[in-house]
Amino acid sequence: MKIFRTICIGVVAVFSCLPTFAQQTYEELEQLTVNEQVTTVITASEPIRFVDISTDKVVGDQPINNTIRLKPKETGHEDGEVLAIVTIVTERYRTQYALLYTTRMQEAVTDKEIELRERNSYNNPAVSMPLADMTRFARRIWNSPAKYHNVTSRSHRMTMKLNNIYAVGDYFFIDFSIENKTNIRFDIDEIRVKLADKKVAKATNAQIIELTPALVLEQAKSFRHGYRNVIVIKKMTFPNDKVLTIEMTEKQISGRNISLNIDYEDVLSADSFNRALLEEE
Repeated sequence: MKIFRTICIGVVAVFSCLPTFAQQTYEELEQLTVNEQVTTVITASEPIRFVDISTDKVVGDQPINNTIRLKPKETGHEDGEVLAIVTIVTERYRTQYALLYTTRMQEAVTDKEIELRERNSYNNPAVSMPLADMTRFARRIWNSPAKYHNVTSRSHRMTMKLNNIYAVGDYFFIDFSIENKTNIRFDIDEIRVKLADKKVAKATNAQIIELTPALVLEQAKSFRHGYRNVIVIKKMTFPNDKVLTIEMTEKQISGRNISLNIDYEDVLSADSFNRALLEEE
């Protein structure tokens, strides 16, 4: 087990924007027994955006976006002693647990899933669209017919094309596909999204801006003949002398790559997402 790092202890400012819930004492909270020899893993049904541990007697980390790990720092506590209150805030709910110490290792909770009854509904101001909704929209777009037919690029006997752009809330959903006309499997190294100058005289950091997608729908690592994906990025505007570029590179040794340039005019033509658009034949 890697060394734990304490997660966001005592961040008062974040809780100033939380909604008011009925008052509770630790005795009324769900109680989890913990021991310094056991790692307690708590799993949420959606990405965890914030965690607070009320004391430094317990440490933890977040190995993946919907899971945290907790463990008391040291021994020497009495049975039933409350070591900390842990607060977990996801995209749509808030949960609290009282962590009670036990000297009997076999009584410590090792695996805990946040149950429906333990979730207090919470409108997280930092989340304009929950990941579950984003994934649902992206899946419907992935299954929809292509509306763009003239935005393409060709390289290494492959054709990359834009299928759709939809505007949903604060995000652009970009649907693209690749046709591989060779018999050589393409092993994906990475997919990059960036803003680049249309005419780059000299490659510099100032001329290329890397964008981090909010979602990449398909996580396939390779394909032989056909590939399709939906990338979600935050809405933006950019000047006409730049293009939005999606670039896919292959793992070495072959190292093939292909990229698709999307002009601002195409982004401006993005459809607003609605049921009728995706039900068109």
